[in-house]
Amino acid sequence: MNYNQAYKRVAQLKRFYKSLTGFGIVALIIFFTNFFKKGILGITEFNVSLILTIWGIVLIIKSVKLFLFNSAWERKVLEHEMRKTKDPINF
Repeated sequence: MNYNQAYKRVAQLKRFYKSLTGFGIVALIIFFTNFFKKGILGITEFNVSLILTIWGIVLIIKSVKLFLFNSAWERKVLEHEMRKTKDPINF
């Protein structure tokens, strides 16, 4: 991995962790707001928040892309595809 790739990877990780931190802060604000308004302390309060649901799905997709399908995975699959023998075309 060269410097530019490493720099790009660190920038992606930084953005992901910022999003994750923001998600946690907003989730806690919603959670405690519901607690102080309704006096209910439960995980079911998150079910009504469409914003948190969509944001959570986006974070899951980002984490899969960032941690599972990273450049090492791409390189491995590319090398595998290049090593495959190609069947000759029979006319």
